[in-house]
Amino acid sequence: MRRAFFIVGPTATGKSELGADVAREVNAEIVSADAFQIYCGLDLLTAKPDASTLANAPHHLIGTMPLYEEVNAEKYRRAATHAINEINSRGRLAIILGGSGLYIKALTHGLAPLPGADPKLREKLNAMSLDELRLQLLKRDPEAARKIDTKNRRRLVRALEICLLTGKPASEVVVPRRRDDPGLPGSPIPATGVFVFRGREELYARINQRVEAMFEHGVIEEVRAAGATSATASQMIGLREIRELLEGRMSLLQCIAQIQQATRRYAKRQLTWFRRQTSFLPLNLSLLSHNEAVKWILLRMLSEVRTRDD
Repeated sequence: MRRAFFIVGPTATGKSELGADVAREVNAEIVSADAFQIYCGLDLLTAKPDASTLANAPHHLIGTMPLYEEVNAEKYRRAATHAINEINSRGRLAIILGGSGLYIKALTHGLAPLPGADPKLREKLNAMSLDELRLQLLKRDPEAARKIDTKNRRRLVRALEICLLTGKPASEVVVPRRRDDPGLPGSPIPATGVFVFRGREELYARINQRVEAMFEHGVIEEVRAAGATSATASQMIGLREIRELLEGRMSLLQCIAQIQQATRRYAKRQLTWFRRQTSFLPLNLSLLSHNEAVKWILLRMLSEVRTRDD
């Protein structure tokens, strides 16, 4: 059985520092579960851990993919599984740390083989409005329509594409966890871990401050210097807004405000997703100091290990 522990939650909760300190205490290694930190470059825009945090424990899947490359849940699952197996081979625990729900679910539940993109169908779907896409998805897969971010055109198109190519609802493509063979390379990983969050006002204040700090430290020049980006990488919050700023179509204050708002909305969706989709034990970081949270998670890890060994 793979030895892994999850620390998940919305953006700007302080997961990176918390996870690194927990990993240092137990000589573990971190596997990132962040859809955008996996890309090389745009460190400020994607809020990658700083050098002091990275120095606390070995980190994997941060800055490993070029910006022009597409990354999906299956590609992530394969890379993360490989990293976890290597960490375990060294006798260490892997801590999966991040907030990309689909990537985390790919590890804990597995993924069924998905059909590749069909160029003609994709062209037809891309020509549809968001409202048309929502209505079509609601008709074919009400569950997916309820859970998916219906403002995200790429996800709506992909969900509909899966429905049309497989003849099945996209929500049914997840493979149930196979408890009889949890150690096989493609099998799911037991979902043991914690879901960290903060009170809404505190979380939103942290998000606003982090966006302001990004601009103070040079995120505009970072985006200006970035090369071509894939469709996946182009979904990074703030990339479109800063590019519009560079093109003179938005003021600096408008740009900052829009990125703050988009990030707050993303955090809200993450909170909803983790509460509905996972069974990780919740931990409100607003009620604890950093050191208290580290100790709480360490105790939880010890409890999980004892339960599994029994």
